[in-house]
Amino acid sequence: MAEINEAAVMQALSAVQEPELGKDIVTLEMVKELVLSGSSASLMIELTTPACPLKDVIERDIRGALDGIGVQLTELRWGAKVRRAAAPSQEKLLPNIRNVVAVASGKGGVGKSTVSVNLAVALAQSGARVGLLDADITGPNLPQMLGATGTPKSSPGGKIEPIERHGVKLISIQFFVPEGQPIVWRGPLIGGAIQQFLRDVEWGDLDYLIVDLPPGTSDAQLTLAQAVPLAGAVLVTTPQDVALADVTKALAMFRRMNVPILGIVENMSSFACPHCGEQTEIFGRGGAERLAKEEQLEMLGRVPLEMAVRQGGDAGIPAVAQREAGPAAIALKVVAGAVAARLAVRAASESGTTLTIA
Repeated sequence: MAEINEAAVMQALSAVQEPELGKDIVTLEMVKELVLSGSSASLMIELTTPACPLKDVIERDIRGALDGIGVQLTELRWGAKVRRAAAPSQEKLLPNIRNVVAVASGKGGVGKSTVSVNLAVALAQSGARVGLLDADITGPNLPQMLGATGTPKSSPGGKIEPIERHGVKLISIQFFVPEGQPIVWRGPLIGGAIQQFLRDVEWGDLDYLIVDLPPGTSDAQLTLAQAVPLAGAVLVTTPQDVALADVTKALAMFRRMNVPILGIVENMSSFACPHCGEQTEIFGRGGAERLAKEEQLEMLGRVPLEMAVRQGGDAGIPAVAQREAGPAAIALKVVAGAVAARLAVRAASESGTTLTIA
């Protein structure tokens, strides 16, 4: 048997592929803190995102590769370093935020804010540093959905401190107006508020800033796309034709502004009767999947219609933060993993790594 040394271990590990990036974990410099003791080894793997959905696959392949050279893996620890998916030449406004992700729908009432909140919380649960910006200036409701209350304070540097809830840093115009007071603003004021939330909030170091956009294709969307380099957009729709028609317009808008589309989330895909379990497709069937195929986009997930999602949104406890994870919460966590994986692929592409997308 060949001598067991660090070079032999690294050679064995070079056969282990990172499934999303299509490169081996040695080439990607993911192997850290390798310690050998006789025929035993411990090491840390630095993932491209703490929300990596394929950790089990990577661990299985690592153990198999080391077994093949007679090395027992006694300890495997996970780290993560989220890469920046947007062009590095455009980092001036938010230098400490690696990825700004827009969540859009084109049409109201499809659950875009629900997806935004649960996406942010699920990413935070994975260990990522996450912020959430409520860009729906005239219809803000993220504070209620997160159960976030209070008035943001000023930081030592004179910026606005976001309110933190469920591990997510949140800013919303709702924190600054009396309850029940309408916000009747023209477009320039809406754009100015979004710019101020980007510029004057003490976000700190973030892996992801999720921006919940209002319905439509107007001032908020233009302001965001022009103010910061977006790592990508997540499009939310229901299966019905009316929602698909509007999300198609949002898709065309983002493409016109050269914003990458990370994929589509089909919300309210079906309803399971709590008594008999029968699945009813209230809003139709397969609409988002057809659109994804036509536009060559990824389906990030299908989220069923579930009472716990509505109850959690009203009570300030998002579905993914509830004690018992129902079908919708499980689906939303899948969406979070898919979004993180797509951003990791884009980040590798920006750095010049050759990719094969799984």
